[in-house]
Amino acid sequence: MHDPAYAGWLLAAALVACLAGMGWLALGMDVHARQAWGRGLSPAETRSLRGLGWLALAAGLGLCLRVDHPSMAALVWVMALAGSALAVAFVLAWQARWLGVLAPWVRRQ
Repeated sequence: MHDPAYAGWLLAAALVACLAGMGWLALGMDVHARQAWGRGLSPAETRSLRGLGWLALAAGLGLCLRVDHPSMAALVWVMALAGSALAVAFVLAWQARWLGVLAPWVRRQ
C-alpha cells in the first residue's frame, strides 16, 4: 500500500469492523443479551448476531490484508481483536446497554 492516507482509512475501518464483530459476538451470548436488553434472545436473533460477528471479524482481517503483507496484517488483526475484546469487556462491565446500539432491530423488554 503506497498511499498512507488510504491505508490509514482501511486500518480504521478494520478496527471498527473488529469492534463491531466482538460486540455482536458478545451480544450473541445469553448473559450479555440479558445485560443489554433485559431479556434473552430467540435462536434466530442469536444466530444472526453470531453470524454478523464472525463476518465482521473476517472483514477486519480482509481489510488488514489489503493494507499490509500477510505476516504484518495478521499481527495487526490480532492486536485489533485484543483491543476490541478489551473495549467490549469494559463496556459490558460499565454500561452494557450501550452495546444494544449495535443491534437496533432487537427490541428491549
